[in-house]
Amino acid sequence: MPYLRLPERAWRAVAGNSPPTAPIGLRAQSSRMDDLTAHAALGLALRIGASMLAVGAPSADVTATVLRVAAAYGLTSCQVDITFTSLTVSFDREDAVPLTAMRIVRMSRTDYTRLQGITDLARAIGAGDLDVEEGHRRLDRVVAAPATYRRTVNALAWAGVAGCFGIVLGGGWREALIAALTTALIEQVLRVLNRRSLPVFFQQVVGAALATGVAVLLLAWDVDVRTSLVVAAGIVVLLAGLSLVTAAQDAISGFPVTAGARAFEVVTLTAGIVVGIAGVLDLAQRARLPLTVVTSPSPVPFPVALAASAGIAGFWALASHARPRAVGLAAIAGALAWTTFWALSAVGAGAPLASGVAAVVIGFCGEVLTQRLRVPPQLVAVCGIVPLLPGLAIYHGLFRIVVDADIDGGLAALVGASAVGLALAAGVTLGEYLGRPVSGERDRFDERVRRRAMTTD
Repeated sequence: MPYLRLPERAWRAVAGNSPPTAPIGLRAQSSRMDDLTAHAALGLALRIGASMLAVGAPSADVTATVLRVAAAYGLTSCQVDITFTSLTVSFDREDAVPLTAMRIVRMSRTDYTRLQGITDLARAIGAGDLDVEEGHRRLDRVVAAPATYRRTVNALAWAGVAGCFGIVLGGGWREALIAALTTALIEQVLRVLNRRSLPVFFQQVVGAALATGVAVLLLAWDVDVRTSLVVAAGIVVLLAGLSLVTAAQDAISGFPVTAGARAFEVVTLTAGIVVGIAGVLDLAQRARLPLTVVTSPSPVPFPVALAASAGIAGFWALASHARPRAVGLAAIAGALAWTTFWALSAVGAGAPLASGVAAVVIGFCGEVLTQRLRVPPQLVAVCGIVPLLPGLAIYHGLFRIVVDADIDGGLAALVGASAVGLALAAGVTLGEYLGRPVSGERDRFDERVRRRAMTTD
């Protein structure tokens, strides 16, 4: 009867007829590749991904690179899983047993020279210029190369970061010199502790205690310097907040496991700084030393602050094993970040807003320019925002809690510092996303990875 077909007609009127919103559980494709060749190609892709993850690359970049390298050798049905300390790659094929390999990632310090070398190798493989064996040999040369600079240069670079930061906060040459010498001492002590395999949390405690202890000794010896600037400069060098940038990138890109692990690492290492500072401040209070703290940075002439900010970013890149050209680019990024922050602060913007907008500008420029200049985008993003890190705000908050017993005021200062850190991390990530369509360097593998964080209608 006609009325019985009415529900069917109604359903056809509202039923969708377009493809699914997202492919789920697609069937694996057949592969004619023999197991030996597939193992070699899978192993190379796995090694490249693990090496990138070890030197600080975001999970999205690692995943896209692994997929790109595997596809260059015919492994077009690969799945990649990252759990912060491990990387797993599986080659799924219909006509044979899937191949799966895993590698434990041993985390290393940020090394932009090695990261760029690995990226260049992956790009050459993607262009079809290298066979598997030559790819392994080139990767061996990149990861086994000696350090870019001697340890003396590395120590001087960290000292330069602290000295320039002391100037940005309004200190004179005395504060800058003492901050630089204190940081050089901290760097040497931490190097010794690292050789003895002391957990990084306790290294952070020792470093923060040394920075605060030097300030207390200067006060006890009646040296005419603003000791809080010395502590703040040391805190910046120890701050784990830079990992927050990568954590934010992972979270926004759809990698919640690695994002959560990185964020927890940030919290743990920053807690080490808090413990070290609070412990020394408590001892100083018991010794009845008249501690004081600078509540806000002193006014600094713009040219001086601009040069110091460029120095902070450049020295940080140097300490992270960047090549001279990359160091110069990082210095420019630091100057640009400070200029943006200064301009917004001049019109009444708060520190979190000004820092976030400056980070957006740096992230955008890093994404647009670095591919052409063969410099990792992470270098510009991370080094450029270092001059804006809230080292003084953290010390101010802890000082008010421990010395002044003003818990509410101290927590408010620490919350403000956290807001600045989150604004920097989110701003850099947003800037990179805004710059990605302009750069035109992303391929289908990048798009496949980025779609993890997207929902379509």
